[in-house]
Amino acid sequence: MLLLDTHAVLWLDSGERMTSEALQAIDAAAQEGAVLVSPVSAWEVGLLVGKGRISLDIDALAWFERFLALPGVRLTPLTAAAAITSSALPEPFHGDPADRLLVASARELACPIVTRDRKILEYAERGAVRAIAC
Repeated sequence: MLLLDTHAVLWLDSGERMTSEALQAIDAAAQEGAVLVSPVSAWEVGLLVGKGRISLDIDALAWFERFLALPGVRLTPLTAAAAITSSALPEPFHGDPADRLLVASARELACPIVTRDRKILEYAERGAVRAIAC
C-alpha cells in the first residue's frame, strides 16, 4: 500500500519521468489494489486548474474520476484522525495544509508517500514518515 502525493498523481497520469523505485513500488501496489489517492489531491488539482497553473484535457472532476478508475488505484478517505493529527505532526515540518494532511494520512495508514517534494523527503529522512522519491 502507498499514498500518492498530488504531483505524483499528475505525473503518473501525464507520463512524466519518475524514478524506477517509485514506478516499481506503484506497479507492485497496483497489483494489490493498493495505490491510494487522497481527497486532498482532488482539492489540490481543483485549485491548480482554477488558478490556471495546470490544464487538463477534461474538467478536473472528470479527470480525477478517470484517474481513480485506473487499475489498482483507489480513493482513501481523509479521516478526522488524520485531519486532527495533521495539526500536531512531530516538528519541525512546514505549514502547507495539503502536505500536512497527506503526511498525516500516510502516517495513519502506515504506508509510504510517493513524492518529489523536498520538504516531505527531508521529513522522511528524520523518520517522521516513510517516503519514496519519485
